[in-house]
Amino acid sequence: MTTLKFYLDRADEARKQAEAATLSHVRDRCRRSEAAWIQLAERVEATENMRIKQMMLKAAMQSE
Repeated sequence: MTTLKFYLDRADEARKQAEAATLSHVRDRCRRSEAAWIQLAERVEATENMRIKQMMLKAAMQSE
């Protein structure tokens, strides 16, 4: 399982827990958790995109 998928799965799980929670403080905690997992997933995705761009640039420079 990739790190990105893991983070997105945890965010989904936290969202489901928030939807099922009957106590407001538990619901709020789950929503904060969901937001944190989503932020981690976004960072991983941005890092991966940057890595791909750098690899493509490096390959283009070597082919010149």
